[in-house]
Amino acid sequence: MDVELSDIAHGLARMARWNGQTYGDYPFSVAQHSVLVLELFRAANPDSTPTILLQALLHDAPEYVMGDIISPFKAAMGGNYKDVENRLLSAIFLRFSLPASMTEPMAKLVKQADREAAFFEAIHLAGFAEPEARKFFGAPSQRAFDVDAFDRLIRPWPTGEAHDRFVTAFEAISV
Repeated sequence: MDVELSDIAHGLARMARWNGQTYGDYPFSVAQHSVLVLELFRAANPDSTPTILLQALLHDAPEYVMGDIISPFKAAMGGNYKDVENRLLSAIFLRFSLPASMTEPMAKLVKQADREAAFFEAIHLAGFAEPEARKFFGAPSQRAFDVDAFDRLIRPWPTGEAHDRFVTAFEAISV
């Protein structure tokens, strides 16, 4: 399979989270969500290796091929959707010389950052009240103002900016 960073960034920058049902002049893209997850992960785990930081950034990379299907719908779909997604993620990781999968402890930490990103997106972008967001995503382990430039990370970016920031984040880690 031909996997290129530019293709991943292109696709994720054009893919809206929350099925596009967010506030702002632009959709909140999967590329921007990925950068948010990276920064939440980095803030909670400041001694992380470049490998796990790249895996955190790329955690939703299969969506550049498969689309961003909301979790309740994935569960309703059943079948082998998750298996296909995991195989594609492994191929992406291997393409960038990363281990084919995250260790279980690291996967849990990335999932925690992913849920925290969803919590913040829900209350800042998708119209959820905090109690409702806590019900679905749990309470975040860190406050938004503890994350550098949180206000800039949560405000939806234009497509080109989302693409460029995703690529820049990848390149800054992989140097």
